[in-house]
Amino acid sequence: MIRRMQANLPNTYVLETAMAYEPDAERKVGALAAAAGKTPEAFIYDHYAAGEGDAFNMTFSANYSDGNLDAIFAQLQQPNVISASGDGGAHVRMICDASLPTFQLAFWARDRARGGTLPVELIVHKLTGQPAALYGLADRGTIEVGKRADLNVIDHARLALKPFHLKHDLPSGAGRILQRSEGYLATLVAGVVTRRDDTDTGARPGRLVRSTQYAVAA
Repeated sequence: MIRRMQANLPNTYVLETAMAYEPDAERKVGALAAAAGKTPEAFIYDHYAAGEGDAFNMTFSANYSDGNLDAIFAQLQQPNVISASGDGGAHVRMICDASLPTFQLAFWARDRARGGTLPVELIVHKLTGQPAALYGLADRGTIEVGKRADLNVIDHARLALKPFHLKHDLPSGAGRILQRSEGYLATLVAGVVTRRDDTDTGARPGRLVRSTQYAVAA
């Protein structure tokens, strides 16, 4: 795997801002290294050193063969496609998929510069009502009387992701990549405010979620 990553280094991209997820070919490590008169290895070493532990580069495993996100843009418009990502904590030093909802709402519904954007209500539906219906979570996903009050109150104009940073807080001092977000006026879980103005309130009303679709009768 190390050899494969080293061979692919010239085709990875330098992540210069928190939302630069549709870079053009000029931002590839190979192109930047050539412009600086360095090898890709020397260039990325200097990039990491300058970042003092918080510099990152990224690679695309799929959906970027054309050098843009047009394929995903088309997929998101299909009614049977939902927005979902989950790694189960297997690669916490390589990715941070907790930022997916904020990215979807900010990038696809507002900030995309190299192609079309999507209506914010479509992105909200693909993050809430559509997956709730798919996975049989009948008590949530839409705002209705009698349903569970799991809600986000969002200032969409201010919604943004902060730069990645590496935090060593796992057992034995292992690190994980984190990415904070801002623009959330309040987050409610079962009607209890767990975050207010992007700050954790300390409340923990959440519990294990079970699908009503596949529940076994007692």
